Amino acid sequence: MKLQQLRYIWEVAQHGLNISATAERLYTSQPGVSKQIRLLEDELGIQVFGRSGKNLTHVTPAGRAILEMAGRILDEVENIRSAASEFKDENRGSLSIATTHTQARYALPPVISTFIRRYPEVRLQLHQGTPMQIAEQAAKGTVDFAIATEAMEFFENLVMLPVVRWNRVIIVPSGHPLREQQPLTLEAIAKYPIVTYVFGFTGRSRLDEAFTARGLTPNVVFTATDSDVIKTYVRLGLGVGIIAKMGYDPELDQGLCALDASHLFTHSTTRIGLKHNTYLRGYMYDFIGLMAPHLTRDIVDKALASRSTEEIAALFQDLELPTI
Repeated sequence: MKLQQLRYIWEVAQHGLNISATAERLYTSQPGVSKQIRLLEDELGIQVFGRSGKNLTHVTPAGRAILEMAGRILDEVENIRSAASEFKDENRGSLSIATTHTQARYALPPVISTFIRRYPEVRLQLHQGTPMQIAEQAAKGTVDFAIATEAMEFFENLVMLPVVRWNRVIIVPSGHPLREQQPLTLEAIAKYPIVTYVFGFTGRSRLDEAFTARGLTPNVVFTATDSDVIKTYVRLGLGVGIIAKMGYDPELDQGLCALDASHLFTHSTTRIGLKHNTYLRGYMYDFIGLMAPHLTRDIVDKALASRSTEEIAALFQDLELPTI
């Protein structure tokens, strides 16, 4: 049994049993991948994949067990490489982050700016996508960190580290009648067309829950994945905007007003998601600390070593998060 063979079956499973796509991903030939899979199956005496002719059709029950173990082995191999790199040069390496537009545009710039000045020889890669996409990337290990509010709870192999609590503001043009509404209520907001995030983005679920709890059906006329687009359409008079508070800048967003809505909606929490038992290099701990000073190296290590989501929740239950 070769490590290369475990890599091949793992990648085939990740690419929907498409050997051609796997070969392209691994910069090798399709016949070479097929041959190594056959050799591994012959050595083990079982089939990892079911077939119809030359095509792979499904993962066998035995294959599922083997793939789970292969995934753990490959993770440990990467940890060994990371540990070796740490001892060779602790300030050189790479860090890949997947996040949403709102986090990339508003929360991360000062963190990344400081990090790059501190670690000029670390290659930093920033990927943007939907919360589900970026959580899946972290769960598969294709990125080091996922930073988002939604979706990471769907992946059991992710450790979610709480970063900050945040709430929403109502965005309206300067002369809008809602500016005179005291106190601001959901009933008053529901009288107007609403422009806000696509479901599954930036705490949108909390918004829907709040209206539903009051027996209200908001007239959401337009949705987008980022705050800048929402503000653009509020300026055009399409409706009242509801965005994350971090997405409003009074200097840049002249002509628009932000009305505090923290009393109307439950706070949401931004989290950093990473795989269980990940080996973190020194600069990775530092990045986490820059984004969330309360996440010390000791706390992060305890979270990564936790065996269940309940243990992780208990670790953070008394932690007072910063609120924006």
